[in-house]
Amino acid sequence: MVPDIIAPGLDVLFVGYNPGVASDSQSHHFAGPGNLFWALLVDSQFTPYRLRPENDRDLLLFRLGITNIVDRMTPSSTDLSLQEMSQGAQGLAEKIGQFQPKIVCFLGKDIFRAFMGYKRSMPVSWGYVMADNRDGPGFFVAPNPSRRSTIPYGLRLYYFRSLANIVRYGVHPHIMP
Repeated sequence: MVPDIIAPGLDVLFVGYNPGVASDSQSHHFAGPGNLFWALLVDSQFTPYRLRPENDRDLLLFRLGITNIVDRMTPSSTDLSLQEMSQGAQGLAEKIGQFQPKIVCFLGKDIFRAFMGYKRSMPVSWGYVMADNRDGPGFFVAPNPSRRSTIPYGLRLYYFRSLANIVRYGVHPHIMP
């Protein structure tokens, strides 16, 4: 089991699919040797230096956290059923309500679809999604950091930098309150 890295009032709660084989065996998030999560965090300036999976709890120092929509380990996220992801969405909603992060970043469109109760065919765009109510967190959909993804690193980094800028400056930084 890979424990959540979560605390009240985070700037960003990252939501992955589920632990992979390496993460499960090491009990740390994004522990697979090819996972780009830690590189994306430092390259987008969420963290001032590159963290390693065994230091995943240090994310809390930067007001960042990680959870998964499904706790069960699988070799690939494609091994998860829609039912599992839908059930996981209920638990995720409870965590979000309890810890109240400012932004929830879904690391994959299917995670967002499952959370929202959308069909797999529902089009979803990368980037910031306006919250349905003003009291809840903002939602952000970013590409999955797995090397299995075909999305180029530069595009993934673009979305991580966009998210970092929203955290720093807000959704509409040019509009004065």
